[in-house]
Amino acid sequence: MDPASTPPPVPSFAEALRFWWKLGWISFGGPAGQIAIMHKELVEKRRWLGEEHFLHALNFCMLLPGPEAQQLATYLGWRLHGARGGIAAGVLFVLPSMFILFGLSWLYMAGGEVRWIQGIFYGLIPAVIAIVLSAVKRIGSKALKTPALWSIALLAFVAIYFFKLPFVGIILTAALAGFIGGRKWPKQFPAGKGHGKSDVGDAPFVELPPSPRASWRRSFTVSAICLTLWWLPVLACGVLLGWEGIHFLQGLFFSKAALVTFGGAYAVLPYVAQMAVEHYKWLGQRQMMAGLGLAETTPGPLIMVLQFVGFVAAWQNPGDLPPLAAGALGAAITTWVTFLPCFLFVFLGAPHVEGLRERPALASTLTAITAAVVGVILNLALWFALHALWPEGRSGKFDAFVAVVAVAAWLAMERFKAGVIPTLAACALLGMLWKVAI
Repeated sequence: MDPASTPPPVPSFAEALRFWWKLGWISFGGPAGQIAIMHKELVEKRRWLGEEHFLHALNFCMLLPGPEAQQLATYLGWRLHGARGGIAAGVLFVLPSMFILFGLSWLYMAGGEVRWIQGIFYGLIPAVIAIVLSAVKRIGSKALKTPALWSIALLAFVAIYFFKLPFVGIILTAALAGFIGGRKWPKQFPAGKGHGKSDVGDAPFVELPPSPRASWRRSFTVSAICLTLWWLPVLACGVLLGWEGIHFLQGLFFSKAALVTFGGAYAVLPYVAQMAVEHYKWLGQRQMMAGLGLAETTPGPLIMVLQFVGFVAAWQNPGDLPPLAAGALGAAITTWVTFLPCFLFVFLGAPHVEGLRERPALASTLTAITAAVVGVILNLALWFALHALWPEGRSGKFDAFVAVVAVAAWLAMERFKAGVIPTLAACALLGMLWKVAI
């Protein structure tokens, strides 16, 4: 029997663990690039999840406060192997970037030269542009099947890119349009395919066991464990280092940021920059921009820039601790309260969201949300591309190297089906050679 006509076996936990570890090292490009990599690896290549299932999970994670790509990895890990799978996926998604960014933060504050590292990562910028645009093409071609869905995607892009409308408002509006449109014009809002077939040709995907059912007991247990783990280190900082100390204040501030910032890193950064630079005066504007640049060129979620902020803020306000120790603790507490809530949100909501997949009445609503998500991803792709092509602003110099290599990388992936890792490696090598040559 043709292997492509039979479902692949359910991956073992060890096999999934190896993938999540790999993902943590190759997840460049911010949320759009990371979502693209997960889609290519999990849906197209490994067939561990179907197209509809992947987009359904993405819709849910885009509605949560915090980094949607890390939450998506947590959700998919949970769906494959339960709580241990979700914890492994969520932790390994950020672990490599934690160590890399910690080292870069120390080099930055200690006065070390980081240009050689930036030279290596410079070549990754055009690769990221190609990966993101390829993702928009692939996901859009599968999700936008009618004029109504194309219109929703276009309006979502216009609303968030030109008018800066709130992300949650855009998604809720799309959901309402899908609910009404599904009743009045059902052909314009087709339901998903359900289980059994992947949208990657006719190849079936893994037949997963039923997901855990939501219950009050489970919700209470998850909430109690996550809330205890969340706040215990923050309170310990207050008790041991003072309630007015930098580390307790960081725990409070970044906990608040984790709760009130929707739309991922691109939504949280202006808020954090304003508060950390202007209100608390923990660091300067140029330091904030340096952290953003380092976070853009390292794997993992872009929201890792908050770890840099926490490190620099505590280094410059160490109290009775040595600067390096204070900075390390500041980075740790910031990262902890930024990502711990993600596990709480995903583990609480995932069983309910999985249940919604079995309700046909909501299919048109989810179809419309998926269309809006395509517009949002396009916004992220364009935002990243413009900042990469004009690093000093639209009035500054155009980066021709980034443009040429991005086009070449896109053609390599689309025309010659080059993989993500070879594309990243080739672009990194070109970037390094270019920096050495000039």
